[in-house]
Amino acid sequence: MYKLIIRPIFFIFNAEFIHNISLSLVELFYFIPGIKLISKKIFCLEDDKLTFELENIKFKNKIGLAAGFDKNAKHLDVLETFGFGHVEVGTVTPKPQSGNEKPRLFRLSEDSALLNRMGFNNDGVDHVIKRLKKYRGKMVIGANIGKNKQTSNKKAVDDYLFCFKKLRDYVDYFTINVSSPNTPDLRELQSKSNLDILLSQIQSENRKKNKIPVFVKIAPDINLNQIEDIIKVCENHEINGIIATNTTTSRDNIKNTKINHMGNGGISGRPISLKSNKVISHIRKLSKLKIIGVGGVFDINDYHNKINSGADLVQVYTGWIYEGPGMIKKINKAILEIE
Repeated sequence: MYKLIIRPIFFIFNAEFIHNISLSLVELFYFIPGIKLISKKIFCLEDDKLTFELENIKFKNKIGLAAGFDKNAKHLDVLETFGFGHVEVGTVTPKPQSGNEKPRLFRLSEDSALLNRMGFNNDGVDHVIKRLKKYRGKMVIGANIGKNKQTSNKKAVDDYLFCFKKLRDYVDYFTINVSSPNTPDLRELQSKSNLDILLSQIQSENRKKNKIPVFVKIAPDINLNQIEDIIKVCENHEINGIIATNTTTSRDNIKNTKINHMGNGGISGRPISLKSNKVISHIRKLSKLKIIGVGGVFDINDYHNKINSGADLVQVYTGWIYEGPGMIKKINKAILEIE
């Protein structure tokens, strides 16, 4: 039903517009008594065999929703009814910011992909905290944090620390986002020297209370030497793991003929799958760091490719938009049948 009727209707409209409108409509729909319970029965699959523990956090399954979908923690109750094991909110910055100019989100349907240049649009950390305080569900919640666009890289540590201090009592883990292609020069923070300074400060703050797991999200467009540098820095600062990967700026093998007219941005979905898997495999060969694999997961085969490459957990985003709300249950059901 989703692919035959709902998705074609959704895809008529601007991608960002329909994203916001559809979530708001679902929120309203859930005010009807019993609807939330019905949704859980339709889309959720819970089984002890699916549960997984990572860094002392118990996940009800290995499939989570990547950062960017629920930037402001507005829809956690709704998303829980679709069967996710965890949701990563953000990217959250200290101050609210509107992000880059619209249009900034495009579908590449021929490629089963999205192109975005959102630019860390979010309501700011204080508003996100207000919503996290109201959440009473059982999902694991991660916070993806970044710097404001106007903050220089020299002062970026201050922004990350600000968000870390504010959010640490309301989330289960953190993701340090140094790999979005849509904030100028942000990817420079992946360099060995910059990352060393940033993670040193984060972990210094982290040790002041009970330590919370910290992951670093990296780009798929870095070379093997850069990956090795990142691993060393993460291990030196006792970072828990790496999220591999963010979106790619590469346009190689893209079928959509209008791609050059869409402007800059990062591509997610099918085109990034192999790149992501290669990064995951390289990390796993060199390190015991935990890995959350993301990029191009649409079905059970994609899920297994991530796990077999070395991922401990998997995140989805673009695949869920293309496959629909039943995707998580479908994959989890296949996991149980195979295992």
